[in-house]
Amino acid sequence: MRATTPPAATTRHLPWLAAMAVAYALTHHIGFGLAWLGNAGETRWADWADLITPYAVLLPAAAALHAATATTRVWLLYLTGAITYVEGHGIHLAANSVSNRDPSDLVHLWDEVMGHYLWYGGLALVLAALAATLAHRPPAPGLLPVLLALLTGVTFTTNALEGGTALAAIAVSAAFTAWGWTTRHHLGRLLLQSFAPALILLTAYGVLHRGFPQPSDIGWV
Repeated sequence: MRATTPPAATTRHLPWLAAMAVAYALTHHIGFGLAWLGNAGETRWADWADLITPYAVLLPAAAALHAATATTRVWLLYLTGAITYVEGHGIHLAANSVSNRDPSDLVHLWDEVMGHYLWYGGLALVLAALAATLAHRPPAPGLLPVLLALLTGVTFTTNALEGGTALAAIAVSAAFTAWGWTTRHHLGRLLLQSFAPALILLTAYGVLHRGFPQPSDIGWV
C-alpha cells in the first residue's frame, strides 16, 4: 500500500497533518474543555460544539492523503475508517447527551461501549491510511512535529482511559509503535513519537491501578 512520492508533493501533506493533530487534540477533549459553558436548555453547549469534530479531524486527513496522492486502496481504507469514525462519534454524541439528562444502562451501552469502540476504531483505520501513504516519506524537520506527535499520543491515551477502551488502545499503540520503529528514519517516526508514549502511559496506568478505572471515577478529572 506504499505510494510513490511525486517530487512536487513531498511536503504539501505536512501542514494538513499538523492541522489534523491540533484538531484531534482539541475536539476530542471538547466535553472536558467546554464543560464550563454549562447547559443549553436540556442539552450542553459542549455537545453542540462537538458536532464539528468529524469535520475538523477527517477533512485535514483527507487533504493530507490528497496532497500525497494516495492510492485507491488507501482511499478505500480511509473511507472505511471515516465512515466508522462518523458513525461511532454520532452514536457517542447522541447517547452521551441523552445520558446527561436521563442516564440508563441502555444509554451507557451505546455511548461508552458501541459509540467509543466504533469511534476510536474508525480513527485507527484513518491513521493506518495516513501511515500507509506517508510513513516512508522524508521526515518532518524541527521540534513542532515532535510536539504534535506527543500531543496526539496524550490525546489517544486520555481518550482510551476515559472512554473505557484501554486494552484495545494498548494493542493499537503496540502496532503503531512497531510500524513507527520500522520507519523511524522516515516520516513514520511520528508514529513512534505518538504511540510509544501512549503504550507506556496506558501500561503504567493499568499496572498502577491494577486495571483501567476511568480517571473521572478516581477523582483525576
